[in-house]
Amino acid sequence: MIGGIQMLVTQITVRVILAALLGDYGGVSKGYAYLVLGLICVYAAGFAWSWGPLGWLVPSEIFLLEIRSAGQSITVAVRFLFTFIIAQSFLAMLCRFESGIFFFFGAWVTLMTAFVYLFLPETKNVPVEQMGKVWREHWFWKTIVGEVDDDEKKACTQVP
Repeated sequence: MIGGIQMLVTQITVRVILAALLGDYGGVSKGYAYLVLGLICVYAAGFAWSWGPLGWLVPSEIFLLEIRSAGQSITVAVRFLFTFIIAQSFLAMLCRFESGIFFFFGAWVTLMTAFVYLFLPETKNVPVEQMGKVWREHWFWKTIVGEVDDDEKKACTQVP
């Protein structure tokens, strides 16, 4: 959550600075250019310590052992696909939106932060064997995951 807020604040700040200084054909002084560069570094740091590792961490925690490698493979493929799409479209979007591109990405950060807050349950100190229980008790995911059948209850209660 803190990483999402950090990324949102830097996106908005960069947008405000660029919109105020550039106008239609303005320029940015060296001092403001360094400030914008520093803010983008703060954004990257916020992503690196918060959301960046989630693409690797969350799938490794939520998928059962039987499907973990397939789930992780799909997650990595989707992540690379969207990274490619963003990298290929960024310059065209920058030309079209100008400094508004930072509001565009800020809106996505806001949506993703809300999604994480509402739909991603805490899995800290939860063993992978109990992950199904976490999803069955979540307010939203319990309607999708469903109930535990009797065989699963027996398997969970047996001590090896």
